[in-house]
Amino acid sequence: MKSEDIKKEYRKLNTPQAASIAGILFALLFASSLILLRLAIPEDLSADTNWLESGQPRITVALMITPFAGVAFLWFVGVIRDHFGDFEDKFFSTIFFGSSILFLAMVFVAMAIVASILAVARISNGVYLDENMIYFARSIVYQLSNVYGLRMAGVFMFSLGSSWHGTGILPRWLVVITYLVAAMLLVVINYSLWVTLLFPAWVFLISVSILHTKRETTIKSVVQ
Repeated sequence: MKSEDIKKEYRKLNTPQAASIAGILFALLFASSLILLRLAIPEDLSADTNWLESGQPRITVALMITPFAGVAFLWFVGVIRDHFGDFEDKFFSTIFFGSSILFLAMVFVAMAIVASILAVARISNGVYLDENMIYFARSIVYQLSNVYGLRMAGVFMFSLGSSWHGTGILPRWLVVITYLVAAMLLVVINYSLWVTLLFPAWVFLISVSILHTKRETTIKSVVQ
């Protein structure tokens, strides 16, 4: 079989239409998971461990939601790269893709630790759970998700903001918002855990903007 005939058997793979709403889905799922965890687990690391019993239902739901939010986030990253098209820069793409993977990995590890604590509490009815171990595990979760993980989210946003600023793919006001939110995640997160909700809110805003842009492009192509 000739090489020309082989080439004819292949076709270009297009981005699924459903991928466009991935960012919105991630924003809703991740924000819901964060809110449930914040309501179930005291913000003060030195608080008593009664939350293991009283917060079990909310924590369980949050743990069930998070994996699906992670899958939606990966699709959102794919949508971002597809939106850049031929204007994608290898330098900034490497930074934003690497930081997105690190962010998601840290969130998953933090959730796995919370799930492990909850599982041990259920099996032993709290008999074999040492308070110091719970404090230690909570500190690890806090450091992973709210210090290192969200700082990677900030790097993710800074690299995207720089790419959008250079290419002009998204409006200037969205670039400014991206820089401001990224700066807040990098600086303010140590003082308020609720600031983490800014990240899914930003993803929601960007996703809506991309959907609006694609819709306008489709309408113009149909009219022409």
